Amino acid sequence: MTETEADPGDHGDPEAIAEAIREEVSQVLVGNEDVVESLTVALLTRGHVLLEGVPGIAKTTIANLFARASGLDYRRVQMTPDILPADITGTNVYRQNLGEFELQRGPIFANLVLADEINRATPKTQSALLEAMQERQVTIEGETLELPTPFMVIATQNPIEMEGVFELPEAQRDRFQFKLTVDLPDRDDEAELIDRFDTEPQLGVAMVEQVITTDDILAAQQAVADTYVAQPVKGYVLDLVGATRSHPDVRHGASPRATITFIHGSKARAAIHGRSYVIPDDIKALAESVLAHRLVLSTDAELSDVTPTDIVANVLAETELPDADPSEIAAASEESST
Repeated sequence: MTETEADPGDHGDPEAIAEAIREEVSQVLVGNEDVVESLTVALLTRGHVLLEGVPGIAKTTIANLFARASGLDYRRVQMTPDILPADITGTNVYRQNLGEFELQRGPIFANLVLADEINRATPKTQSALLEAMQERQVTIEGETLELPTPFMVIATQNPIEMEGVFELPEAQRDRFQFKLTVDLPDRDDEAELIDRFDTEPQLGVAMVEQVITTDDILAAQQAVADTYVAQPVKGYVLDLVGATRSHPDVRHGASPRATITFIHGSKARAAIHGRSYVIPDDIKALAESVLAHRLVLSTDAELSDVTPTDIVANVLAETELPDADPSEIAAASEESST
């Protein structure tokens, strides 16, 4: 990541950082503000994101714009069936003129790695990302190497492709903090897109500049970690995750990693919305992106065209909200910080 005099307002303030990124990205991107917000949440909680959407709706562009605005060293890997794990992690290459092997680092050694069309790669290659995403390190021929800080993986996939793709295994899906759906623009957004490209045909990612620094991100990550989560809100998270495990249409519910993701993600969402404490609405806002991709449905549910999104909506409707007023949570947050 390059260090510039970028100033998001108050250095390390999550709300100011999120606003700076949103404003800069919006110079090119029309709509999908919620996706950009979720990417910011993931960045501030050291998470990874899976973007799903049909071709041509700017999934790759969103990742590139976000990286540029955040000042992240960005590498894109086009995933194909013939790509090998070493093509991602790197390998030792023999240099004949030196008479020795030299480590050639792969694209995984970047702040933000885009695995484009991840489900086109074989499971063996997909698994090359597992260690990197969880441990933030890679092992190349027995040598373990640390990855840069910050480090984030954004993967894309096309939901309508059926030929030549490999479904992500459950362990791989679970490593993604969020799965976000990039939707087609509505008529007004698409009309604005037409006008922008009509006025400025060369409109693209090069127009976006870095607006935050590494120090801003690291300071904001600490501010997010200090955000308060009341016990009733934690109980609400446990109830939601537990409900996915006992749901009659679910064969395998959400993992403990989902529970932790809820806590981390809700802290970041609260912080970028200007609060030092989490409220139940933060949990509800994250529920679909945290839970849906982690659920394995029963055969009967799949045959009945029940979707993971349907399950999440049902769980949210059936789970009782915590008996805690936001003002009481705010007061408890102030008390805990003194």
